[in-house]
Amino acid sequence: MAVPARTCGASRPGPARTAFPWHDRGPRPGPGAGRRVARPPRPLSLLLPPLLLLPLLAAPGASAYSFPQQHTMQHWARRLEQEIDGVMRIFGGVQQLREIYKDNRNLFEVQENEPQKLVEKVAGDIESLLDRKVQALKRLADAAENFQKAHRWQDNIKEEDIIYYDAKADAELDDPESEDVEKGSKASTLRLDFIEDSNFKNKVNYSYTAVQIPTDIYKGSTVILNELNWTEALENVFIENRRQDPTLLWQVFGSATGVTRYYPATPWRAPKKIDLYDVRRRPWYIQGASSPKDMVIIVDVSGSVSGLTLKLMKTSVCEMLDTLSDDDYVNVASFNEKAQPVSCFTHLVQANVRNKKVFKEAVQGMVAKGTTGYKAGFEYAFDQLQNSNITRANCNKMIMMFTDGGEDRVQDVFEKYNWPNRTVRVFTFSVGQHNYDVTPLQWMACANKGYYFEIPSIGAIRINTQEYLDVLGRPMVLAGKEAKQVQWTNVYEDALGLGLVVTGTLPVFNLTQDGPGEKKNQLILGVMGIDVALNDIKRLTPNYTLGANGYVFAIDLNGYVLLHPNLKPQTTNFREPVTLDFLDAELEDENKEEIRRSMIDGNKGHKQIRTLVKSLDERYIDEVMRNYTWVPIRSTNYSLGLVLPPYSTFYLQANLSDQILQVKLPISKLKDFEFLLPSSFESEGHVFIAPREYCKDLNASDNNTEFLKNFIELMEKVTPDSKQCNNFLLHNLILDTGITQQLVERVWRDQDLNTYSLLAVFAATDGGITRVFPNKAAEDWTENPEPFNASFYRRSLDNHGYVFKPPHQDALLRPLELENDTVGILVSTAVELSLGGRTLRPAVVGVKLDLEAWAEKFKVLASNRTHQDQPQKQCGPSSHCEMDCDVNNEDLLCVLIDDGGFLVLSNQNHQWDQVGRFFSEVDANLMLALYNNSFYTRKESYDYQAACAPQPPGNLGAAPRGIFVPTIADFLNLAWWTSAAAWSLFQQLLYGLIYHSWFQAEPAEAEGNPEVRESSCVMKQTQYYFGSVNASYNAIIDCGNCSRLFHAQRLTNTNLLFVVAEKPLCSQCEAGRLLQKETHSDGPEQCELVQRPRYRRGPHICFDYNATEDTSDCGRGASFPPSLGVLVSLQLLLLLGLPPRPQPQVHAHASRRL
Repeated sequence: MAVPARTCGASRPGPARTAFPWHDRGPRPGPGAGRRVARPPRPLSLLLPPLLLLPLLAAPGASAYSFPQQHTMQHWARRLEQEIDGVMRIFGGVQQLREIYKDNRNLFEVQENEPQKLVEKVAGDIESLLDRKVQALKRLADAAENFQKAHRWQDNIKEEDIIYYDAKADAELDDPESEDVEKGSKASTLRLDFIEDSNFKNKVNYSYTAVQIPTDIYKGSTVILNELNWTEALENVFIENRRQDPTLLWQVFGSATGVTRYYPATPWRAPKKIDLYDVRRRPWYIQGASSPKDMVIIVDVSGSVSGLTLKLMKTSVCEMLDTLSDDDYVNVASFNEKAQPVSCFTHLVQANVRNKKVFKEAVQGMVAKGTTGYKAGFEYAFDQLQNSNITRANCNKMIMMFTDGGEDRVQDVFEKYNWPNRTVRVFTFSVGQHNYDVTPLQWMACANKGYYFEIPSIGAIRINTQEYLDVLGRPMVLAGKEAKQVQWTNVYEDALGLGLVVTGTLPVFNLTQDGPGEKKNQLILGVMGIDVALNDIKRLTPNYTLGANGYVFAIDLNGYVLLHPNLKPQTTNFREPVTLDFLDAELEDENKEEIRRSMIDGNKGHKQIRTLVKSLDERYIDEVMRNYTWVPIRSTNYSLGLVLPPYSTFYLQANLSDQILQVKLPISKLKDFEFLLPSSFESEGHVFIAPREYCKDLNASDNNTEFLKNFIELMEKVTPDSKQCNNFLLHNLILDTGITQQLVERVWRDQDLNTYSLLAVFAATDGGITRVFPNKAAEDWTENPEPFNASFYRRSLDNHGYVFKPPHQDALLRPLELENDTVGILVSTAVELSLGGRTLRPAVVGVKLDLEAWAEKFKVLASNRTHQDQPQKQCGPSSHCEMDCDVNNEDLLCVLIDDGGFLVLSNQNHQWDQVGRFFSEVDANLMLALYNNSFYTRKESYDYQAACAPQPPGNLGAAPRGIFVPTIADFLNLAWWTSAAAWSLFQQLLYGLIYHSWFQAEPAEAEGNPEVRESSCVMKQTQYYFGSVNASYNAIIDCGNCSRLFHAQRLTNTNLLFVVAEKPLCSQCEAGRLLQKETHSDGPEQCELVQRPRYRRGPHICFDYNATEDTSDCGRGASFPPSLGVLVSLQLLLLLGLPPRPQPQVHAHASRRL
């Protein structure tokens, strides 16, 4: 719901501008004696200064309660500030903890984070890691080219001649309907044993490779069998690579024929439905097989395009779009007599996920009408490619035309725009079954260095919309060694379960010649790839020394993040890379745009900026200072950045004395270790330890009690200087155990928490300790045991003073249950140390307030009483009294709201169970007034990594999706039965009988993990944070008869806003409601975003032209007019239920013979 504009007659912020409309109020009886009545509307033009106004709010000489004056409310605010500060000084122990650190100064050293040195070291380490993969890639590519060159093509090769491990064999054997099981063709397939390997998160066999062949390719074809024959030799190279570098993960050869051979062998992850995986459509293959592309797709939508043919065209365009990556640019247009874009995009746009989605949706709206005008379509396409005023790939340029046929060759258009240089390739696609002469289409392609394809049915779409990559690969092959450059991909999801990876790719070329003295072959054999898991790169980055709010990130030439703490996709699509822009991973501002541009350009830099950050729980926004430092990662397209808050320039490193370390005893015998033992919890408070990787043999657990138990057991065996443990983490943990125990001893143990209505006191440290006192309070402790992942910890470091955190409540869930006084409000603050002129914040301390008790205390503090037992002041018949939050709680609303707009405390008992909710859900009228008066500022952003429940598809008929359903009129029309439409329909039905699930599966389901039940989506997030108003401020919410006075004031040294307001008389102003909860969204308007594209750079190399390229192989037309006899035979097959085996759908050029 859109937020209303700042209206309702609220005056603008600032104490000097405080003013009220005349507020004519009669005498008001005492509490409980009656309610206010609705008042007539007041004129807005009569304004009085605040000092004159408030005394006039009660009629003289009568018993009345008036709205409290500003100085009264300021007095209440000071009392609240003093009470909070007093409790935190007594129980928080900030000053005492500083003294404890100073008393133990000999146990630690203060180390410095030097940003430039740090970022250069990490960049160097990542470069070394990737360079080792590059060397392995080069060995593989060289070996593959030599093996293929030495291979002798066999025309008579048979399936039983080839022995290999078919990765999908186990899944097919389990499927009784599997075609290969029925045919008994498994004789040539190996059966392997596998062992579990944690590095691969899978069961693997290191002695063999595995082969995956797409479902729509016939395994027994001559091309495929020859491919399997020569690629078998790669097995030994894979094994040798692993011997030289045991850290290597998947090594893969993706062949241009569709065969994938990978090492080590592991069973294929069979999806729930049909497996549509084809290596040639994977992001890493596309990026490695050709240089970037500028593509214009034009679609014939003349009246001759039948319903079925148009359906095939729409599907073909969508499949074509899936062959493009973020390095490519594209536009799609339809044409008949005129050409027009199918979407709102009027020029080439980046082929990213969101733009391709717009195209795919727009293509479905194409309607066939008019006459065919090739000239209009091609002129539009050439104009698009010649537009130099936009961002584009500036490499391969091509036009892809989909049509059902035509006679015009539009030679004049090619002469005008493309000849003689022929810088634009033209690919033509004859779609559907028809009797048209295809010679003009073939001529267009051949005359413009392109290729002609036929798509007679749905089964041919996937193959023929990706074969054009072979043509684009020709200049790369002819360039030879110059084109043999390793490229690193965007982040994407590994199909074999490795998680998020990047892949180094290297093209593999065909080095054979067709004969003695002939030109060398110009076909690309495929792409070699080696995966690098993001987790392996993350291990090279410092983490715990940077503090809770420091981090390392990396981006590529598109500005997409490779590393970032906010890169956390909830679900992934195998068909698309994970493309999270740096400016979407963080809250965008001009400074970050400059940093991003500098990093993409490969520069070094450093900049301190003031920026907004989102809290870990995504409920709050903080304005903070951050230092950004960045350097390029040499030999890659990546750039590395380091972000440090000023207070993380220094950090503590435990320096356990030489005396202790010289004692070669288990760590459990060290001083302070005893305070980690559960036996000490009753007297020293409960200890949660951060679940970090302290030692290699430490068993992880999500249950902190169990994790602590595992840790203690391991420490019984490990010495302080053990090589299997991270001494920095281990020693800092033990240091902080002792530090926090001394806080218990000096401060907490002798205090009575009940006197101040506290449920608990606590301390959390950078070293990974969270100590909660008393022990029983740990039962209700719900914060993350890892301080660096706890929202209260990170926010306390970024904010001065006391940070209140009410319990999180969702508006859709039931209210809080206030039983046994267990609901608490966290109040925390950072402990800042100054040691030798070096400032750092190594810990956060705080208290947990008893909600009900502090709500009662709040009423007393915001009243005319000094303590709870003092009698209430009575307002006599001739006296004048101001309302307060205790006596007049039926008429006066008093609340504390935090900086995110969430309710913390209220004087209304019925609102206690709403603590933690966004205040607009409690009092929409008042929250809107606070926003309109600039007490709050709104920040909207989009989460592109969210997961949403899949929406059920809308089935408009009983036929499977993808099949054209003829009407009754069609069946009664003899001409239809002899037409190409009927022939194509029968062909589709045959495919449907064999591959019925193709027409029933959603693409994401077909390729995705069978366990996935959610799909990726965009969520709109809205957060509120304190605006520019800092002073005390009075205003009126003017809504006719429902006008309300209110006072608002920030509490010093806290994140709280103190608000006093008249309770609403009626609900006429309830229409304006601010929304804070996350909502489903389509994201920002793509049509507007493409007008101001973000800065990016394409790859540094481009291979789109070679003078020696042979363009004579440009496709051959083979129109197949159906005969009546064929149609009758097809009908008999359908009736008898005897579908023939489909013909192999490997589209191979004559020169594909290897």
